[in-house]
This record gives sequence, C-alpha cells and structure tokens, in this order.
Amino acid sequence: MADERFLITGALGCIGAWTVKRLTGEGVPVVTYDLGGEPDRLRLLMDETALAKVTMLNGDITDEAAFARAVSEHGITHIIHLAALQVPFVRANPILGARVNVAGTAIVLETARAHAGQVRGLAYASSIAVYGLAKEYPPGPLAHTAPLNPTTLYGVTKAANENWAKRYWEDWGIGSIGLRPAYVYGPGRDQGMTSTPTKAMVAAAVGQPYEISFAGPALMQHADDVAAMFIRAARAEHKGAAVYNLGGNLTTIAGVIAAIERAAPDMAGKITTSSTQLPFPADYDETELRRTLGPVEWRPLDDGVRQTIDLFRTAAAAGRLDVARAMG
Repeated sequence: MADERFLITGALGCIGAWTVKRLTGEGVPVVTYDLGGEPDRLRLLMDETALAKVTMLNGDITDEAAFARAVSEHGITHIIHLAALQVPFVRANPILGARVNVAGTAIVLETARAHAGQVRGLAYASSIAVYGLAKEYPPGPLAHTAPLNPTTLYGVTKAANENWAKRYWEDWGIGSIGLRPAYVYGPGRDQGMTSTPTKAMVAAAVGQPYEISFAGPALMQHADDVAAMFIRAARAEHKGAAVYNLGGNLTTIAGVIAAIERAAPDMAGKITTSSTQLPFPADYDETELRRTLGPVEWRPLDDGVRQTIDLFRTAAAAGRLDVARAMG
C-alpha cells in the first residue's frame, strides 16, 4: 500500500468523511474532490492535525477536464466515487440530479479509462434504491441479481450508473465494484430519506425529544463499516463490473429506539416513530460480496448506537456539533 493515493468524491458527505478518516488513519495520502463548502462532517470525526494531512480540492464532478486534471496531477491510484444528490434533491431538480449522478459517474469512469495505466482500483456508490417494492420480490434477503425497478428518480440514476460501469468493463476493460448501502447511520448522516434514526441519536445526545420519520424493518449499517467496505472494494482492483448488496444489522425502527434508550436511559419514551412504513425490501443478501472481498463484519447495533451518541455528546460539549443542522 506504500504507493497508494486515493481520491474520494463526495468526501464532505457522511460515508465520504468516514472513508477519509479511515485512510488518513492508515497514513494513506488522500485527495478529496467536492464542491466548495465547510468540511463540517470531517471536523466532526477528525481533529485539525489529521485534517491537515488531507489534500482538499474544490471541484465540480460534472467538469470532466477538472476531474481528469485532479487524477493526473495527484497521481491517483484508487478512486472511491461517492458524490451524488440524494433522493429529495434529485426529485426537486431532476436535470441537475442526472448531471451530477449520471454524467458525474460517466466522467469518473472515462477518467479511469484515460488513466488506465495509473488508476488501479475504482469503487462507487450505488444504492438499494435501484430495487422495486418489497411485494415484487420473494421473501428473505434480496439477491444482488434481483431485478431492478427503481421507484425514485434517484434510484433511476443509480441503476443507470450500474449499467455505465458494466459497459466500461465490457467495452474497455475498466474494472469497478459498486456497493448498494441500505440504512446508513452514524455521525455525519444528516441528509437523505433514512437519516432520521441518526437524527434521533443526536437528539438523545443533547436530551431533546425526536420522532423518527418512518417505522418497520431496517437494515442498519454504521457509516464507518460502510466506508471500510468501499476501501476494500477499491483495493480489490476488480477485473469486472461487479455490484453487490451490503448486509448489516436487520432490526426494526422500534429496535433502533430500544438501542438508543439503552445507550441513553434518560431518553426513555422521548424518541418516537411515525406509523409510516417504507415499502422497500427489508433485508439484502451480501453472499456474493463476501465471495469477492472475504469475511465481512458489521458492528452490533447496540455498539454502533452507543458510539454514535457518545461522539455526539463529546462534540456537543466541545462546541463542534451544530445541533440544528444535524437534526434539520
């Protein structure tokens, strides 16, 4: 790993921030590529000494020349592509959503092709949003080869990216691994349809009541564990265009609330949930992921919830947590 140089798109987001933290902790050179903005999530996870080791570039993922220049000038060997607009933002502006999510991914793939002698590994974020409604599939964990039938424009963009990656392998031999996260939680998860369980953990850390916006089953994945999987996927330097589901802790939102109350007993009865249930499959099979990347471990839900609340408490005490933003 001595010659590795990672570029992370979307590094100012939740999974991106955890990815940067992990790689920097290993001593790996990291370049981030994002639109301008304060690195609030990175500051939540890392101190200024660690942040000073990161090369932060301001750049638009839809700017092909700028992205290619970043890869070339910084000698990038591995790319983890996480930059994307989430469900509500794609719905609010579909054209921008297509530019960022689809054209942006095409630019990443094309840059990898143009620098094939330099870029050795590529991992990118797909999503369980590529699938349809639970009623369309048989009971049990959903196979990674189950038919795609996205119900949101965001899901449509992610399904398109999976096909882009397949074509780049079949036409030009550009290998990649796409990963489909489910219900990601942990510090930094403050956007997206399934972010409210984490917002409830913020509320517990600061002693405020909170209602989670949905109920029912949930496959919970701590953001740090998800980041670890993206790093492993990039390092696999895969010869093919694979896309895999991620596993995790299958529970319910009631189970998440119970874990919050065990971590913060004084919050008993103060974290509630709406009656709305998301209509998506509950569980996802990661068997094929394990065959490619080896054993996968997901931290127990109680540990992840406790660690999340503890980090929020520490950050709040130190003045590093914008509670309104984290719960907004």
